[in-house]
Amino acid sequence: MKTSLSSLRRTGLVGLAAANLSGCLAPTALDHAVLAYNEAATDIIDKQILLNIARAARHQPIHFTALSSIAATYNVTFNAGATPALTGNSGGLMMPVFGGSVAENPTVSIVPVEGEAFTKRMLAPLQENKLTLLLRQGMDVDMALRLMAQEFRTFREGEEVAYTNKPSDRTGYSFFRRLVLHLSSIQDRNRLYVEPMFFTQSWTLPASAITPEGFAALEQGYEIRFEPSTNSYLLSKKVTGRLMITNYDPDNLPEAERIRLNREAENSPPNAIAVDIRKDYPGGEFPIHGTFRLRSFQGILDFIGRSITEEPEYDVQPDPRTPPVRENPASTVDIVETDSRPSDAGLAVEFAGRYYSLRPETGHQWNLEAFRLLYQLYQMTVTDLPTFGTPSITIAK
Repeated sequence: MKTSLSSLRRTGLVGLAAANLSGCLAPTALDHAVLAYNEAATDIIDKQILLNIARAARHQPIHFTALSSIAATYNVTFNAGATPALTGNSGGLMMPVFGGSVAENPTVSIVPVEGEAFTKRMLAPLQENKLTLLLRQGMDVDMALRLMAQEFRTFREGEEVAYTNKPSDRTGYSFFRRLVLHLSSIQDRNRLYVEPMFFTQSWTLPASAITPEGFAALEQGYEIRFEPSTNSYLLSKKVTGRLMITNYDPDNLPEAERIRLNREAENSPPNAIAVDIRKDYPGGEFPIHGTFRLRSFQGILDFIGRSITEEPEYDVQPDPRTPPVRENPASTVDIVETDSRPSDAGLAVEFAGRYYSLRPETGHQWNLEAFRLLYQLYQMTVTDLPTFGTPSITIAK
């Protein structure tokens, strides 16, 4: 049997088309799947956070689950053939026909996020490094502290006073709101510092107390100077102290003052962050000196949940000494509870026969940004997902 040159050409074209089509289908499906899973995973966390806020509003326990793994298998098939062209009874022109499909078979593993480690991190107060990390990324200090801080503590006439970030405490809540608004006004002027105290600590040791081996070890971490008059060694070391929120550059303070401020800050727990707003610097017309105490992630969810109906937030005007600020919404995160799903709700969940959704923005993007901050705090709180010892749900599609 003879094969014509034209037949060979047609066969070659069919093969080339098959290779090209199969090569295009797989990457296209992969791109679509990766983006779709990414969007779905983020949406799941958003809805779980909102659902747990609804649970907190109803005084129900919170619970999270997570996608521990997604394994997707793709079957790419290709078929090709030929059919007579629509040229009537005369003519033998053959037209190629191509076809292809991609079958996706994902396997999704869902794991409850639970256990002692996770529970401790949910209940433990957030530490200062989480707040400062967010503030250094440009997060609004007013928004961050309204969400994360439980109270502000300071001394009045020798006694410690706490101003709680709790709407039922009208005096404390109003002062707290005015205080963080003033910090926001300093941040708007780009004069708010969130920096640790750097200073040099020194120790004196008798020369007789240091052995040659001990001297070699001390050289690794300290500067050592011998004092002949006292027959002793002076050890010094650069130290990074506690973080502070200030309206001045802490490095410009005398070292003795930095040591004093750090010693004062070290008397506070790890979830406290010191504030020192001084006169003669931007924002100094409203001096502030004290510490913010941060709450836990569960405490944040409880705070937002109670604010829906049980303990709603309200408008608080800035202190007269505070210049105009860009945003000062009544609610830190404005969640709406309704009988049916709002038609304009971008994010909503149903719980106990009610719908909970983020109130749509009416200008500024405060509500969306506050919820995004809540998402970031959850990511900072969640531990690595367990790989064994915890029941999981595996779904093969």
